[in-house]
Amino acid sequence: MAAVTSIMRAHQILLAQLDTLLKPHDLTFARYEALVLLTFSKTGALPLSRIGERLMVHPTSVTNTVDRLERAGLVRRRRNPRDGRGVLAEITDRGREVVERATEALMGADFAMTMYGEAELEQMFELLRTLRVAAGDFEG
Repeated sequence: MAAVTSIMRAHQILLAQLDTLLKPHDLTFARYEALVLLTFSKTGALPLSRIGERLMVHPTSVTNTVDRLERAGLVRRRRNPRDGRGVLAEITDRGREVVERATEALMGADFAMTMYGEAELEQMFELLRTLRVAAGDFEG
């Protein structure tokens, strides 16, 4: 119970700090993650279902995130040219600019993890990796 409580509280603390760093860019961490995912895709566009799979969030959350990004002019929706029915979220030039500036801010703050050294961060990653592999996030 102590480990679970600590992980959950750490999540809350980090999310609040990251959201504070992203607020000047009119982003939350969830929206930032979606923009980063789109920047790393080959074409800058992905089906909404793929975004949900990769970010491991419910389809409703993806729709909400893309809605907000679209209203901000950071992404646009378009029909999937492969089937004409599905919807893609595509990052805009403005979205690329915002995510670049936001990434600089997060990196400048070491993603709110300045209290840890490199060895501790690697150890933390390895400890949490076991849980993530068991959940199917990636292969061991």
